[in-house]
Amino acid sequence: MNKFLGYLFTPIFYFFFFLMLVIFQPIQWICYRFFGYKAHKVSVDILNFFLTYCNWFLGNSVTFINHQNLPKDQPIIFVANHQSMYDIPGLIWNLRKYQPKFISKIELTKGIPSISYNLKYGGGANIDRKDSKQAVSEMIKLGRRMKEKNWSTVIFAEGTRAKDGQLKPFQVGGIATLLKVVPNALVVPVAIENSWKIVRYGKFPLSFGERIRWTVLSPIDQTDKNAEQITLAAENAIRTKLNQTLTT
Repeated sequence: MNKFLGYLFTPIFYFFFFLMLVIFQPIQWICYRFFGYKAHKVSVDILNFFLTYCNWFLGNSVTFINHQNLPKDQPIIFVANHQSMYDIPGLIWNLRKYQPKFISKIELTKGIPSISYNLKYGGGANIDRKDSKQAVSEMIKLGRRMKEKNWSTVIFAEGTRAKDGQLKPFQVGGIATLLKVVPNALVVPVAIENSWKIVRYGKFPLSFGERIRWTVLSPIDQTDKNAEQITLAAENAIRTKLNQTLTT
């Protein structure tokens, strides 16, 4: 039934999703060029509100749970699992008060309405995976911006999407680099559930009637832990939430 209804409602979802991207392209440009970073960020937040709730056109529920009393005057590294591109709008919208930035492939900075513009000017790190020096340099620059402006960063530590929802081992590199630059950053896991189901049949049809959930978990106790131990603790916190086997 999810697939059958997907055939009916996927065109409606895509129409409104891409309509929002097209509408907010000039809005972002005006906000950034004439009013600066803060106005641009507001436009990006509003865009991602609409992108998040476009899920309703697929009959998908979206639930974001954050019972953590996280500081807004301290950099935060949100460490999340990654299941589909539809993970991202909900994170941007619901974590907006922490000013989350993302680490993206440099190829994405061209050709995608709204998304490419935000990646260019939103303050995140756009890395060339074929150029390790450039990637590390961009990460260091991002860490410095976090330190100076009390921004947060979202890292998908698996390094790729888990298309079946099963967590892949977390990679420590990005987290370690940021912690070297911003040693006072708080590391906070975020568990994402059922986003992979949206695209389990591919790009068409998208699945109908899924329950998408983001849960912000307790910050990692970083006392006497190195980057590898912190990363493993974040991974296992998410595995526990998803009822998947812990990594030792």
